[in-house]
Formats: sequence, structure tokens, C-alpha cells
Amino acid sequence: MTNLPDVRGRRVLVRADLNVPLDGETITDDGRIRASVPTIGRLAEAGAKVIVCAHLGRPKGEPNPEYSLAPVAKRLGELLGREVAFTGEVVEEFPGLQDGGVALLENLRFEPGEESKDDAVRRAFAGRLAALADFYVGDGFGAVHRKHASVYDVPQLLPHAMGGLVAAEVEVLKKLTEDPERPYVVVLGGAKVSDKLAVIANLLTKVDRLLIGGGMAYTFLKAQGHEVGGSLLQEDQLDQVRGFLDEAAKRGVELVLPVDVLAATHFAGDAPFDVVAADAIPADRQGLDIGPKTRELFAGKLADARTVFWNGPMGVFEFEPFSGGTRAVAEALIASPAFTVVGGGDSAAAVRQLGLPEDGFSHISTGGGASLEYLEGKSLPGLEALQ
Repeated sequence: MTNLPDVRGRRVLVRADLNVPLDGETITDDGRIRASVPTIGRLAEAGAKVIVCAHLGRPKGEPNPEYSLAPVAKRLGELLGREVAFTGEVVEEFPGLQDGGVALLENLRFEPGEESKDDAVRRAFAGRLAALADFYVGDGFGAVHRKHASVYDVPQLLPHAMGGLVAAEVEVLKKLTEDPERPYVVVLGGAKVSDKLAVIANLLTKVDRLLIGGGMAYTFLKAQGHEVGGSLLQEDQLDQVRGFLDEAAKRGVELVLPVDVLAATHFAGDAPFDVVAADAIPADRQGLDIGPKTRELFAGKLADARTVFWNGPMGVFEFEPFSGGTRAVAEALIASPAFTVVGGGDSAAAVRQLGLPEDGFSHISTGGGASLEYLEGKSLPGLEALQ
């Protein structure tokens, strides 16, 4: 935030990423709130009147108590060690806010202008937000790939700076894209190949090894002609995946798929399962995690890496019996001397849910979608506006 003048007594609008999972009013993973604290805390300590804005979930442009940021205001206050004012208004001036005080606006997505595709509507809402402050700090990395009012339009209306969290994320992503130490290994998992088509296409021009697990692996296995039973499958992506397999072979990229899986009778945490070869999944079974031989294989492929990016769990880690594959990959990264990056989203949630040490990784991103789009080579509207 070096390009901001003295902020003492000035109103600073901070766009944070506080999009945390809730169970009722209970926050089940406060990682993104904790990641936002350093920038907010520094501004408050510098004597600014800090007004924080953020979104939560997808309330579709209208107020919905299920998506209120009230529980977030409480947790943010606990982490900052100071009260956070919260009135439940999306646009609120907080006239009583003192120097060093912190306030949080209600969920930005309660207002249709935040996500509007109509530039005029979006800019009108941005104008209302900009009127609250003297300066703007963009620190919500998980939203920088969105052309939303609070991310893209507001910084064009106020003197602005990049927050510490966003700056750190960009520095890490540059390390992954500009001149990574080799071998450079990427581990991709999660449910759908379609979510990662562009990033796979781009990574095939950059990486030495690509390990594929999770639900998306079954589309790759099917593309090779194997039976995948009732496992998650995207039939409409088979031709695209065959193209990836050919391209990897042509470029000399080692593309590694599971050799065994935990094949369950149905999708449930207590479902009976067997370990079966990945090319022989019974027609009445579905793969819910990578198997022990694959865990060992993947760990071996990570052992000599100098740079690793991991995005997406290896199985249904939310069910304890099917969390072993994700744990094995995470532990291999912790044991590695490589520069290791966990690409946000479910991967970051898995690290915390499995009780693994966050400082065992070089970096845990707060923005899965934003990280992937950066690695695709896309221009991110929120970064454009800040730069």
C-alpha cells in the first residue's frame, strides 16, 4: 500500500474477500477472514477509518438473511481484537467511526448493481460505494477475476492501492508463470474437467508433469477407453481430453493418472468400498478417492519437484474414509523442499479440515478461481483496475 498517503483520520474502503462457508450462523472455515486481517489491521493501526466491503455466497441481487455478513463481522472483530461496527446496511457512512475504527458493510451482492452486466447500473452502485471513502484498497484476491462494481469500478473513482494479500498472491503467481524452477509439477483434482479446460491447455505448454486426480480423472480414464462405472463422468468433454492426452505426449509432458481407486457402492461417507485397478472399475461402483498405489505414485512424482501448484482434492475428502488421497498429496507437498502453492478453494479447505499445518506449504491461495484464471493467462479485471 505504498502509493497511499498518510491515512490517519481518512476513510479507507477495503474490498476484502470474506466469502466463508457457513453452517447456519457458524463459520466452518475462517481462513479467508484471517488472511484479510493483516491489511485491515495495518490501516486501523495507521489511524484510518476503515470501512470493509465484501460478498458472501450468491444471493442474486437481493437481501437474504442466510447470506448476511453478521457472523463475519463478529469473527473479524475477534481476530482484530477490536469491535467491528455492523448495521446490516450495504451502503452506510458510519458517521460515528473513530480514527482506527473498523466497520463492515452488509453483503455487496444484496445489491443488483454489484454484479450487473449493465455498465451504467454497475457504475451507479460503484459511485455510492466510492462516496463513502477517500481512498480504496483492493485486497479481495478471490474476487479479482470478476468485473464487479466493488472490484473493477470503485478503484477507478478513488485514489487506490493494492492490499498486501493481493500483492502477495500476484508475486506467487508470477513465480509459477514467469520462470518456475524445474521440475515444475501441477496436481489437479476436483469434480469437473470442464472447470479446468483452459488452465490445462495453458499448463501443457509450461509444466514438466501433470498429475490428475479427483472426479475429473474419470473422464481422462474413460478417454483412454477404460470402464469407470458410476464414477463422475463428463461425456461431452471426452474429445477435448483425448486432445490433451495427445498434446501432452507431443510436448513430452508426463501426464499421470490414477492406477487404482476406492470404488464405493454409492456416494456416502459410510458406503462400502473396495480398492480396484483404475482400468477395471466395476460397472456398479463409483470411484470416490485415489487408491494406495496412486498415492504412492503421486508422492514419487512430487519428490524431485522444485515448483508445485496443487488445485483440487483427490477424492471426496469431506467423507473421512475417502480423504486419504487428498491427505497423501498434501503431506507429499509438506515433505517437499519445492516451492509449493495450494491453489485455494477446496484444496485450501481440505488442508484446514484435515488438520494439516498451513505453514508446511510455501503459499496457500485465498482465490481458487482467480488463481486458475491467472494461470490460464487471462487478464483479471480487478488487477487491471489496481494496476
